[in-house]
Amino acid sequence: MALDDPHTQPSAPPGADGPRTGSAAADVPPFPGDEALPCGRLLSRVWEQARDEASAGDPHTASCPHCREAVEGLATVNAATRALRAVDPPGLSAVADRVMNAVRAEARLGRLLPLADPDRDLRITESAAAKVLRQAADTVPGARAATCRLMSAGEGTDVRVTMTLVAGLDRPLPERVHQVRRSVLHSAGQDLGLAVTAVDIAVVDVAERWSPSVGTGLRTGGGTR
Repeated sequence: MALDDPHTQPSAPPGADGPRTGSAAADVPPFPGDEALPCGRLLSRVWEQARDEASAGDPHTASCPHCREAVEGLATVNAATRALRAVDPPGLSAVADRVMNAVRAEARLGRLLPLADPDRDLRITESAAAKVLRQAADTVPGARAATCRLMSAGEGTDVRVTMTLVAGLDRPLPERVHQVRRSVLHSAGQDLGLAVTAVDIAVVDVAERWSPSVGTGLRTGGGTR
């Protein structure tokens, strides 16, 4: 029910002799989608009486908690609708802008990746999964994830991870990369439920003297850091 839209249907059907009262009003809604309140009155009738000064003193509406709650809720929605119309008149341009803003917001989250649960058709965004996997890499002493990309590997639920690292030189790099790969695979399976088939890791920078601050402030693109 549109509250103050002059183009909407009236709450009473065309050709009606007048407002319905008593049990008939509760049993036969005047138009599809109308709602009967727990007290038996129709929502449309309660709203019309609230807006009609002549019916403002109706004893039932004044004493019924269901009617009062309905009127308060509709009044709030009505005020919000008026405010929106004042600042953003409806039209195709406004609708298009809202749609595009929603699309852009979703695009920033990255692609949707399948979890290893095909029966439920579950998905996770690349940005959310990458954040968890970077944290898994950072748990390895002497390693800090710089970027993390995920992509589907084939038509099933398999996923491939590509990651870049900053690593310390206090231990051999192959050993450290192996630890990072193992940590990422464990987190992907246990924390996310991703079927990761491969983790490609490239060391993009090294630090002879490692400290917890190494690797912080790295700037990467695509929302994967």
